[in-house]
Amino acid sequence: MARQGRSNDWGFPRWRGYGSSRETVEVRLCDRHGCDEPGNCPAPKSPNSRDRWYFCEKHAAEYNKGWDYFQGLDKEEAEARAKNERRENAGYAEAQHYGWAGSGDGSRSADEMRALEVLGLEVDADFAAVKREWRARAKQVHPDVKPGDAEAAAEFQKLQLAYEVLKAAEERREWKG
Repeated sequence: MARQGRSNDWGFPRWRGYGSSRETVEVRLCDRHGCDEPGNCPAPKSPNSRDRWYFCEKHAAEYNKGWDYFQGLDKEEAEARAKNERRENAGYAEAQHYGWAGSGDGSRSADEMRALEVLGLEVDADFAAVKREWRARAKQVHPDVKPGDAEAAAEFQKLQLAYEVLKAAEERREWKG
Protein backbone atom coordinates (compact mmCIF):
# COMPACT_ATOMS: atom_id res chain seq x y z
CA MET A 1 0.00 0.00 0.00
CA ALA A 2 1.50 3.33 -1.09
CA ARG A 3 1.66 6.22 1.30
CA GLN A 4 -0.05 9.39 0.06
CA GLY A 5 1.97 12.01 1.91
CA ARG A 6 1.34 14.03 4.99
CA SER A 7 -1.60 16.26 5.55
CA ASN A 8 -1.22 19.67 7.12
CA ASP A 9 -4.44 19.12 9.07
CA TRP A 10 -3.60 17.67 12.47
CA GLY A 11 -7.10 17.21 13.72
CA PHE A 12 -9.17 19.90 15.38
CA PRO A 13 -8.45 22.79 15.56
CA ARG A 14 -7.13 22.92 12.04
CA TRP A 15 -3.66 24.36 11.74
CA ARG A 16 -4.39 25.94 8.39
CA GLY A 17 -6.90 28.67 7.84
CA TYR A 18 -10.29 27.71 6.44
CA GLY A 19 -10.37 28.12 2.71
CA SER A 20 -6.62 27.94 2.35
CA SER A 21 -5.49 25.78 -0.48
CA ARG A 22 -2.69 25.37 -2.93
CA GLU A 23 -4.62 26.55 -5.98
CA THR A 24 -3.35 29.52 -7.93
CA VAL A 25 -4.37 32.95 -6.73
CA GLU A 26 -5.24 35.63 -9.22
CA VAL A 27 -3.30 38.82 -8.56
CA ARG A 28 -4.32 41.99 -10.33
CA LEU A 29 -1.30 43.89 -11.62
CA CYS A 30 -0.87 47.65 -11.56
CA ASP A 31 -2.68 49.36 -14.45
CA ARG A 32 0.34 51.57 -15.14
CA HIS A 33 2.01 50.43 -18.36
CA GLY A 34 5.12 48.38 -17.69
CA CYS A 35 4.59 47.96 -13.92
CA ASP A 36 4.67 44.40 -12.55
CA GLU A 37 3.67 45.24 -8.96
CA PRO A 38 0.29 44.13 -7.53
CA GLY A 39 -2.42 46.74 -8.16
CA ASN A 40 -4.13 46.95 -4.77
CA CYS A 41 -4.92 50.71 -4.63
CA PRO A 42 -8.13 51.60 -6.47
CA ALA A 43 -8.46 55.08 -7.97
CA PRO A 44 -11.48 56.46 -9.84
CA LYS A 45 -11.10 56.81 -13.60
CA SER A 46 -13.31 59.91 -13.57
CA PRO A 47 -15.53 61.77 -11.09
CA ASN A 48 -18.83 60.06 -10.30
CA SER A 49 -17.79 56.88 -12.10
CA ARG A 50 -17.74 53.36 -10.75
CA ASP A 51 -14.83 52.44 -13.04
CA ARG A 52 -11.50 52.22 -11.24
CA TRP A 53 -7.82 52.06 -12.06
CA TYR A 54 -5.86 49.71 -9.84
CA PHE A 55 -2.36 50.99 -9.09
CA CYS A 56 0.53 49.89 -6.90
CA GLU A 57 1.29 52.25 -3.99
CA LYS A 58 3.98 54.15 -5.89
CA HIS A 59 1.79 54.86 -8.91
CA ALA A 60 -1.28 55.60 -6.75
CA ALA A 61 0.74 58.29 -4.98
CA GLU A 62 1.80 59.69 -8.35
CA TYR A 63 -1.83 59.64 -9.57
CA ASN A 64 -3.08 61.50 -6.47
CA LYS A 65 -0.18 63.97 -6.29
CA GLY A 66 -2.09 66.95 -7.70
CA TRP A 67 -5.43 66.19 -6.05
CA ASP A 68 -7.01 69.10 -4.15
CA TYR A 69 -9.74 68.33 -1.64
CA PHE A 70 -11.05 71.90 -1.75
CA GLN A 71 -10.99 72.29 -5.54
CA GLY A 72 -13.96 74.23 -6.91
CA LEU A 73 -15.04 75.64 -3.54
CA ASP A 74 -14.96 79.28 -2.60
CA LYS A 75 -13.22 80.39 0.59
CA GLU A 76 -16.31 80.20 2.85
CA GLU A 77 -17.31 76.74 1.62
CA ALA A 78 -13.75 75.48 2.05
CA GLU A 79 -13.63 76.78 5.64
CA ALA A 80 -17.05 75.24 6.39
CA ARG A 81 -15.91 71.87 5.00
CA ALA A 82 -12.64 72.00 6.96
CA LYS A 83 -14.52 72.88 10.16
CA ASN A 84 -16.93 70.00 9.58
CA GLU A 85 -14.02 67.60 9.02
CA ARG A 86 -12.35 68.73 12.26
CA ARG A 87 -15.62 68.28 14.16
CA GLU A 88 -16.18 64.78 12.75
CA ASN A 89 -12.59 63.74 13.46
CA ALA A 90 -12.49 65.05 17.02
CA GLY A 91 -11.93 61.52 18.31
CA TYR A 92 -8.36 61.67 17.08
CA ALA A 93 -7.72 64.71 19.26
CA GLU A 94 -8.81 62.67 22.28
CA ALA A 95 -5.99 60.20 21.56
CA GLN A 96 -3.24 62.80 21.91
CA HIS A 97 -2.20 61.49 25.31
CA TYR A 98 -1.03 58.31 23.54
CA GLY A 99 1.50 60.35 21.61
CA TRP A 100 -0.09 59.64 18.23
CA ALA A 101 -0.83 63.21 17.37
CA GLY A 102 0.16 66.70 18.30
CA SER A 103 1.04 70.03 16.92
CA GLY A 104 4.27 70.78 15.16
CA ASP A 105 5.84 70.00 11.83
CA GLY A 106 6.93 66.47 12.74
CA SER A 107 10.54 67.40 13.36
CA ARG A 108 10.19 67.20 17.15
CA SER A 109 9.49 64.10 19.21
CA ALA A 110 6.66 63.80 21.71
CA ASP A 111 9.16 64.25 24.56
CA GLU A 112 10.41 67.48 23.03
CA MET A 113 6.86 68.73 22.63
CA ARG A 114 6.13 68.02 26.31
CA ALA A 115 9.37 69.77 27.31
CA LEU A 116 8.37 72.85 25.29
CA GLU A 117 4.99 72.77 27.00
CA VAL A 118 6.66 72.69 30.44
CA LEU A 119 8.71 75.74 29.46
CA GLY A 120 5.62 77.45 28.01
CA LEU A 121 7.11 77.86 24.53
CA GLU A 122 5.67 77.53 21.05
CA VAL A 123 6.46 74.44 18.96
CA ASP A 124 8.71 76.38 16.59
CA ALA A 125 10.92 77.92 19.31
CA ASP A 126 14.64 77.84 18.59
CA PHE A 127 17.22 76.70 21.14
CA ALA A 128 18.22 80.27 22.07
CA ALA A 129 14.61 80.94 23.15
CA VAL A 130 14.59 77.65 25.07
CA LYS A 131 17.74 78.63 26.92
CA ARG A 132 16.41 82.14 27.77
CA GLU A 133 13.10 80.80 29.05
CA TRP A 134 14.75 78.03 31.05
CA ARG A 135 17.11 80.49 32.75
CA ALA A 136 14.32 82.94 33.56
CA ARG A 137 12.06 80.27 35.08
CA ALA A 138 14.88 78.44 36.85
CA LYS A 139 15.99 81.64 38.61
CA GLN A 140 12.53 82.00 40.13
CA VAL A 141 12.31 78.49 41.60
CA HIS A 142 15.95 77.56 42.19
CA PRO A 143 16.53 75.78 45.54
CA ASP A 144 19.10 78.44 46.51
CA VAL A 145 16.50 81.18 46.02
CA LYS A 146 13.71 79.27 47.81
CA PRO A 147 15.40 76.95 50.32
CA GLY A 148 13.14 74.37 51.94
CA ASP A 149 10.28 74.88 49.45
CA ALA A 150 9.45 71.38 48.17
CA GLU A 151 7.04 72.67 45.52
CA ALA A 152 9.68 75.01 44.06
CA ALA A 153 12.24 72.19 44.09
CA ALA A 154 9.86 69.91 42.16
CA GLU A 155 9.19 72.69 39.64
CA PHE A 156 12.95 73.26 39.25
CA GLN A 157 13.47 69.53 38.57
CA LYS A 158 10.75 69.61 35.89
CA LEU A 159 12.37 72.62 34.25
CA GLN A 160 15.80 71.01 34.43
CA LEU A 161 14.56 67.78 32.84
CA ALA A 162 12.76 69.70 30.07
CA TYR A 163 15.93 71.66 29.34
CA GLU A 164 18.04 68.49 29.21
CA VAL A 165 15.63 66.85 26.76
CA LEU A 166 15.71 69.87 24.46
CA LYS A 167 19.48 70.28 24.77
CA ALA A 168 20.08 66.63 23.83
CA ALA A 169 17.75 66.99 20.84
CA GLU A 170 19.58 70.13 19.71
CA GLU A 171 22.92 68.35 19.99
CA ARG A 172 21.58 65.46 17.89
CA ARG A 173 20.40 67.90 15.22
CA GLU A 174 23.78 69.66 15.14
CA TRP A 175 25.58 66.33 14.95
CA LYS A 176 23.42 65.16 11.99
CA GLY A 177 23.59 68.37 10.03
